[in-house]
Amino acid sequence: MGLLNGSRLRVFVRLFVAVGFIAAGLCGCDRKEGGPGRYSAHGTIEDVDVENGQVLIDHEDVGGLMPAMTMNFAVPDRALLERMAPGQVVDFTIHFTGHAYDVVDAKVTGEASREEGWFRLREGLVRTSPAPAFDLIDQAGRPVGLASFADRVLVVDFIYTSCPGPCPVQTSMGVALQRRIPESLREHVQFISISLDPATDRPEVLERYALERGVDLSNWSFLTGTTEDVAEVVRKWGIGSLRKEDGSIDHTLLRFLVKDGRIFERYWTAEADNEALLADVIALARERALASADEDPGDGR
Repeated sequence: MGLLNGSRLRVFVRLFVAVGFIAAGLCGCDRKEGGPGRYSAHGTIEDVDVENGQVLIDHEDVGGLMPAMTMNFAVPDRALLERMAPGQVVDFTIHFTGHAYDVVDAKVTGEASREEGWFRLREGLVRTSPAPAFDLIDQAGRPVGLASFADRVLVVDFIYTSCPGPCPVQTSMGVALQRRIPESLREHVQFISISLDPATDRPEVLERYALERGVDLSNWSFLTGTTEDVAEVVRKWGIGSLRKEDGSIDHTLLRFLVKDGRIFERYWTAEADNEALLADVIALARERALASADEDPGDGR
């Protein structure tokens, strides 16, 4: 399946499961109690895939059918599907046909809360997650950590300077993005690139790599550290990497959007599209600028 909303990363777990398999232990449902029919349910919409007619719902126990879980459902009614959106809390009806689970009705009863990790991004809600902390050094040899940029919107990626192609492409996309951010918002945005090859990518190497690619280092930090420290950061951020026999590193090409210590979105670099990321960065940077103005009203003159 393709990504939803332009280049935003979405994770859909497809659960086209026969009732016998579910009874065998996936959810512990009893075949006799969970026969075909209609069941009332309550939950939070995690994501909507209009193209494939699917909705992902984190739901409570469905009496007589299944326990609480996060599950993909088909939504045959296109109009109903198009009214659904992530973060909606809904009462909904499941029609279990004996082979498929369809949502045939839904009523919005509220919005998911910040306490559950939901925050507004542009026109909708997204479920955020804590951004893993790090303490590394930048291209000037200065110690920096995630907390160093607490007052900024962050765009985080992972690169290494001897990369034969994908990393320079990802950095070039970042440069193009950096140049399109309105001047009035640039102080509220920070780009961060973390090296996957810290033994080679010492501060001076990272600085040279950045300058050769036209990076403005006033709001872009290239980070490295000890092999152990960097490996821990890579693991915590969920970046898969594997060094090959020729010395190159296969790795996940993702960019992360972070605000207030939380990951708002992930974007596949392979989509080669800055538009969704740019719009999201600008939206969060405007929020940050307004918050900064409220915190520092000046002397009123």
